[in-house]
Amino acid sequence: MSQKMKIRAKVKNGITTVKAILYHPMESGSRKDPDTGELVPAHFIKNVQAALNGEVIISAEWGTGISKNPYWSFEFEGGNPGDIVTISWTDNLGESGTGEAEIK
Repeated sequence: MSQKMKIRAKVKNGITTVKAILYHPMESGSRKDPDTGELVPAHFIKNVQAALNGEVIISAEWGTGISKNPYWSFEFEGGNPGDIVTISWTDNLGESGTGEAEIK
């Protein structure tokens, strides 16, 4: 599985908006494979967090109710052009992904 993500961060009037797409299959464990009829094993992001210049600013616990390739957007006060926002996640199988963007 590719562990890519697309992140954009922009500051305007002191508020930084971060928008991200995390590429992940997000299988709930309750969908059947159309070819075999067997359940597709659960494979979903459990923890996701964002950091500004290395300091965690937001974290969340996700479950099976999140769609494939989830879109995550949030805002926070502060952040300056040139600061780095890093998003990282881990899933129920121990896989992880990280991406970063410079605030524009």
